Amino acid sequence: MIKEYPKTHLQTLHKETIQLIKMHHEDHIHMILHLSTNITSFIILSGYSILVQEFLYNLIDTKKSFFYSLLTDLFIGFHSPHGWELMIDYVYKDFGFAHNDQIISSLVSTFLVILDTIFKYIYSN
Repeated sequence: MIKEYPKTHLQTLHKETIQLIKMHHEDHIHMILHLSTNITSFIILSGYSILVQEFLYNLIDTKKSFFYSLLTDLFIGFHSPHGWELMIDYVYKDFGFAHNDQIISSLVSTFLVILDTIFKYIYSN
């Protein structure tokens, strides 16, 4: 069956196959680089988290309560669902998922309530 095709067709097919293999390898390389970038970012942010915790532990109680109140209002404010949609969409695309309005809307509606509950539980004690 291979002998039936002209040589130019086989060469074209061979070139297309090589091109597809290269694209496949490039996708895998990008995925590995993306994962290593995320891990590096997580390590750096963990270091910053330790510095922020030390900073907050050294503050007096009134300043602590002000910062907690400010942060919870900024990050868990129910008045900003569009900002949360943008952030979740960015993270969603960052992990390589396709855009899906239903998933993003459900994450926005549940994620804010979960964060609010966690902050109230942590800082009520």
